[in-house]
Amino acid sequence: MRTLLENVTIVNEGTSTTGSVVIENDIIAEVLTNWKPLSAPCDKTINCSGCYLLPGVIDDHVHFRDPGLTHKADILTESQAAAAGGVTSIMDMPNTLPQTTTLEALAEKQALLDEKCLVNHAAYFGATDKNYKDFQQLDKRTVPGIKLFMGSSTGNMLVDRTANLKKIFSSTDLLIAAHCECQPIIAQNTLKIKDLFKDSPVPISYHTVIRSTAACYESTKEAIKLAKEAHARLHVLHISTARELKLFSSGNIEEKSITAEACVAHILFSNSFYKKLDAKIKCNPSIKTSTDRLALRRAINTDLIDLIATDHAPHLLSEKQGGALKAVSGMPMIQFSLLSMLQLVQEGIFTIEKVVDKMCHAPARLFKIEKRGFIREGYKADLVLVKPDCKHIVSQEDILSKCKWSPLEGSTLDWQVLRTYVNGVEVWDGTHINENYRGEALTFGA
Repeated sequence: MRTLLENVTIVNEGTSTTGSVVIENDIIAEVLTNWKPLSAPCDKTINCSGCYLLPGVIDDHVHFRDPGLTHKADILTESQAAAAGGVTSIMDMPNTLPQTTTLEALAEKQALLDEKCLVNHAAYFGATDKNYKDFQQLDKRTVPGIKLFMGSSTGNMLVDRTANLKKIFSSTDLLIAAHCECQPIIAQNTLKIKDLFKDSPVPISYHTVIRSTAACYESTKEAIKLAKEAHARLHVLHISTARELKLFSSGNIEEKSITAEACVAHILFSNSFYKKLDAKIKCNPSIKTSTDRLALRRAINTDLIDLIATDHAPHLLSEKQGGALKAVSGMPMIQFSLLSMLQLVQEGIFTIEKVVDKMCHAPARLFKIEKRGFIREGYKADLVLVKPDCKHIVSQEDILSKCKWSPLEGSTLDWQVLRTYVNGVEVWDGTHINENYRGEALTFGA
């Protein structure tokens, strides 16, 4: 089967060029620019005039809640949301039930992904105080990295003793993806806030005071120190503060041993949004100030930030009640992550080429994902067709995540995902999901 996507703006590797792309079975067979002719007839032709063709988004940071927390999300529902949002590959985090911290649990998670996931997939192995000896048995071709919680979050997988951290950093040459928040600082801030409010509920805005800039900075600084001492590969997840950015350097992602991720929520929101959205934007690390948000946006444009992910973390709205101390942290973001970033393109904050670099190319480069992340002949046909000037308001009826809410409800978006292809299969046609398709396990190079 040969499908021709013709007369489209191809956004790839820093350029936007009018041309056509041929999908043949699961592969990008031809990229036709500069009047290059077709090599053979096609079975189907789609006129894509006015549209942009991007590589499928690779989200290196999702929580699909499966197994064990499927009352709020599962692999099937969240991968449907991913496909509708132009995300064609995901990497799932280990804080499920059971936690993905044993070789057996990892095999079970991988089997679940094979069975239920509409998009391409992989699962992290979670670090604990005691399981570092298992790292050597992990298959580097199928495991993207070790997830390390240096700050406690959903699932309570905290590792914070220096001796154990040193063992983790020195026990693998896999990438270590770290959640960095200093637990003693968070605990101290929590006590102060509890004393301030006594028995009254703590307003949600104090979440930023509890999970403070200092908590993020001190933990990130420690992680970088440990990584340098052990000559380890460190990827710091969801950077949220301007101060942390001083610890990183710009440059080619493939030449860095220490890299930084920003998440969509921290790029979109600041703590002033608590007034409108309340606990819907409560996450760990917390949403910080508008100054921090501006610094993150600048860091993306200067390559201090290496890639953009979502930290997609669904909860039921009933679990998002109780103020800063009781409402759970996390929000569903994957379905509207690409569209949100394209909205910032519309506002002149990023170029579309920069968004593609940080959401598609950079994850492929960092994790050495084979044959994905670029519009290149011979690569897997993971593609997303988007169109500007399609103004629409996000409503609950649009949401495919099982939790059925989004902090973006009521927001106006100017772009639309018209088609999403995973391995050459159209899994989203702009209206409907192909529920029968299943993605492939990602493979990682040396």
